[in-house]
Amino acid sequence: MSAVEVVALTGGIGGAKLALGLHRVLPPGALACIVNTGDDFVHLGLHVSPDLDTTLYTLTGCENPEQGWGRRDETWTFMRVLEELGGETWFRLGDGDLALHVERTRRLAAGETLSAIMDDIRRRFGIASRLLPMSDDKVATRVHTPDAELPFQDYFVRLRAAPEVRAIAFAGASTSRTSAALAEVLGSPRLRAIVVCPSNPYLSIDPILAVRGLAAALRAPGVPVVAVSPLIGGRAVKGPTAKIMRELGIEASNRAIAAHYGDLLDGLVIDESDSLAELPRGLPTHATRTLMKSLDDREMLARATLEFADHLRRRA
Repeated sequence: MSAVEVVALTGGIGGAKLALGLHRVLPPGALACIVNTGDDFVHLGLHVSPDLDTTLYTLTGCENPEQGWGRRDETWTFMRVLEELGGETWFRLGDGDLALHVERTRRLAAGETLSAIMDDIRRRFGIASRLLPMSDDKVATRVHTPDAELPFQDYFVRLRAAPEVRAIAFAGASTSRTSAALAEVLGSPRLRAIVVCPSNPYLSIDPILAVRGLAAALRAPGVPVVAVSPLIGGRAVKGPTAKIMRELGIEASNRAIAAHYGDLLDGLVIDESDSLAELPRGLPTHATRTLMKSLDDREMLARATLEFADHLRRRA
């Protein structure tokens, strides 16, 4: 039976930072990350899983701290030669990163599931924490703009999140399924909390919640579900969260984040600089430092979030 104590919903750089904090403060094997795969796409014939790989690299300590994605000490021979050949270079794949995409693509074509592949890869990287795709079925994030419906990576990387967002959809979500591995960790008898990391709610967490039956499965264990707000003072530390909220006609505030997650949440963690008075009455809230500049910051926020969740569990 699974020894998982904490399940984290994550995607992107901000989510990976808190996932690393949780990974470090919890006993080995006590963390399972459910990772957004709505960003996954086929590029240059390869299956690329940006959020899974960002989480993988962050937990192993080989992430590129300047870029926020990819591997550190990367080389770029492949991209240089591809550019010389006139190939597409808007989505950059480093040489070391490329090996992971090639191997994943090969194993998927051989009939393995993404869950099985990532479980093997995280073990090869020496990671005790579980890395679980939100589904082994294809779910694709689509961004509706005034001019076109865009695949996620075209919107986010090729166009640098510049177009106005009118709506966001998740193609394939209604027929997608959760994996047996995901059901196992949510059924862990030692489960004490579910943490929604400070990822972009609309681009990183909503695809996870859109998987058929997954939102209900998160509530089934009866443990506290606690989210860490991605906003500080109405601004996102990184990424287009606040921009998207404004474009969708939503105020960029912790109150709006709480309302967005609705009944899923038992509590919300906000930055110590933000006002508790903004939040909906009745929602337990904990204020602490949420800006994660250092490894110590990540561990501190992880501990504070878990202590808050434990407090909610004891109070229930």
